[in-house]
Amino acid sequence: MSGRVGDLSVKQAEALARFRENVKDILPQCPSQSDHFLLRWLRARNFNLQKAEAMMRKVIDKYLSGGMCGHDREGSPVWYDVIGPLDPKGLMHSASKQDFIKSKVRDCEILQKECDLQSERLGRNIEAITMVYDCEGLGMKHLYKPAIETYGEVLTMFEDNYPEGLKRLFVIKAPKLFPVAYNLVKHFLSEDTRRKVIVLGCNWQEVLQKYIDPEELPAYYGGKLTDPDGDPRCRTRITFGSEIPKTYYVQDSIKVDYDQCVTIGRGSSHQVEYELLAPNCALRWQFNCDGADIGFGVYIKKRMGEWMKASEMKEVVPNQRYNAHLVPEDGSLTCPEPGVYVLRFDNTYSIFQSKTVSFTVEVLLPSQVNQSER
Repeated sequence: MSGRVGDLSVKQAEALARFRENVKDILPQCPSQSDHFLLRWLRARNFNLQKAEAMMRKVIDKYLSGGMCGHDREGSPVWYDVIGPLDPKGLMHSASKQDFIKSKVRDCEILQKECDLQSERLGRNIEAITMVYDCEGLGMKHLYKPAIETYGEVLTMFEDNYPEGLKRLFVIKAPKLFPVAYNLVKHFLSEDTRRKVIVLGCNWQEVLQKYIDPEELPAYYGGKLTDPDGDPRCRTRITFGSEIPKTYYVQDSIKVDYDQCVTIGRGSSHQVEYELLAPNCALRWQFNCDGADIGFGVYIKKRMGEWMKASEMKEVVPNQRYNAHLVPEDGSLTCPEPGVYVLRFDNTYSIFQSKTVSFTVEVLLPSQVNQSER
């Protein structure tokens, strides 16, 4: 059956009925409510109800957090990015990179339009925006490599197409991990843009009010806007994302170009060593395996080049078996103490089968971020 009106199997017809029921809350907002329209979404996701619904509901719009609200004391729009609730891995598995970039282009165009409107209202040229990055809850999950790379493309797009569009960027509630995260993306920014990044300390509310009148600042950030979602000064809705249900995933994996590939014989293991000389560095890894599962764990020892059994080292990330032949595995680890960290791929339990593992490992060094406006 083609999955089109008049050519549906019994299961396809049942799926159509269930799909209509599942999305009835948003159907009035759609350009059509016909079976022809609904079947387009179902065919696009091979009649998978959850994936078709996720596609229609536009996961990016629902789970990206932040928005535009109010203006600074000079009349420029203020955009808020709320980092903590964001689920980077879920977003990258639930929507295409192109959709993510398009959503950011749309945000840039909304901000540009608001600058033009403010110029008309105030009778003077408004051409740049103020940004507030709320980093409360920033964690290792936000260092997911495909998401970082996509975000880098967004930053490059912004600099290439909206020159001098940023007036200043305030970073508030930044945890110790922030320098590591910033170090991953700052090379996408020009020197001039980097100078506009202001990392605030515990007096961040006081500093924000220096640049943004309390009447224009959401109460959540110490101002007087108690209903930013309904206030006309908030041109877009400030949203707070959350973890995306795996039922929304429309792709099981994301293509990754791995740096290394090794074949691990049956009954053996493979160790990769990284010497971290400074505290609070981080390790980030991704790997997949051909044919079957593979064991993986992280250990620490004192000297480079000295081969040791797993039982002779301190276990940092417990060894366990991963179905990396089905879904690529990724992870990260903050390393509070210097030492030699060993990533160990374990095939000792396999009596008959060797495994080919492709992997990428990165060492992330904390950058020194100058803090101003204390």
